[in-house]
Amino acid sequence: MLARADLHMHSYYSLDGEFSTKDLLALCQEQNLTTVSLTDHNSVRGVGEAVYLGSSAGITVIPGIEIDCVYNGIDLHLLGYNIKWDSRDFSRLEDEVHHRIMNAFPEMIRLLKKEGIAVDETEVIALAKGRPPCAEQIAEALVTNPSYHSNPLIEPYLPGGSRSDMPYINFYHDYFAQGRPAYVKINYMPYNEAIEMIKDQDGIPIVAHPGVNLRNQEDVITELLDQGALGLEAFNNYHDYNQINFFAGIAAKRKLLITCGSDFHGKNKPLIKPGLFKEVSHFKDQVARSIRVISKLENC
Repeated sequence: MLARADLHMHSYYSLDGEFSTKDLLALCQEQNLTTVSLTDHNSVRGVGEAVYLGSSAGITVIPGIEIDCVYNGIDLHLLGYNIKWDSRDFSRLEDEVHHRIMNAFPEMIRLLKKEGIAVDETEVIALAKGRPPCAEQIAEALVTNPSYHSNPLIEPYLPGGSRSDMPYINFYHDYFAQGRPAYVKINYMPYNEAIEMIKDQDGIPIVAHPGVNLRNQEDVITELLDQGALGLEAFNNYHDYNQINFFAGIAAKRKLLITCGSDFHGKNKPLIKPGLFKEVSHFKDQVARSIRVISKLENC
């Protein structure tokens, strides 16, 4: 565990997060983490509480956010660290994204039905508990309600099935991720505007898990850095060791930040735990320095 830090974590304020801010900080304390960042999707509503609770628990909480954005048709996630989290820009962002997700939800249900999987919309909305429903809650309805289990397309996600290790997120990747049959395009903000929003609030923009979103388009990463990102999240649970070396190497060559994060969500990603992620030893010093920079203990 690198410097007992985790700079990519989600609470209940992310549509696909499980834990309250209080319970998330308790988990961090159990893992003896000393530096964390709450980076909810398009939301900063938990940041103030997390900073307060962290100070009481001896944990440095870096105000953060993970913004959905688009670059040349590619859906991306951009992390923003040490932002002025009380800016109205972020509350407006959350409202806009929630509105767009609600508009997309009926089409997600329709396309999934076209693939042979019908699910009751009201059941999914109930699981969302007042939040806009997301793909993982569609999967949860299908996996937890036995009335759907006679459909052979659901079998891989049930206990013992080939996709049952993390059934909700696997279902998302199989049906709702970009390029999959039930994918619905949501007009997220352009990447350069997300960069600008974070920098306008004195934040540090970092491209999250680039290997996940770019897949076989890793050459695009240099364009993203040229447009203002200050680093890459190379240490995580999604990159293999070749990808870690690749992305960390690019950042190191350009003297940019290399960050680390578990992308903890809770039940939607049950194999992922706070503070645990893949790492490569020869980049640990650069990551440790990046943590100090993001914590504003050291200059860039």
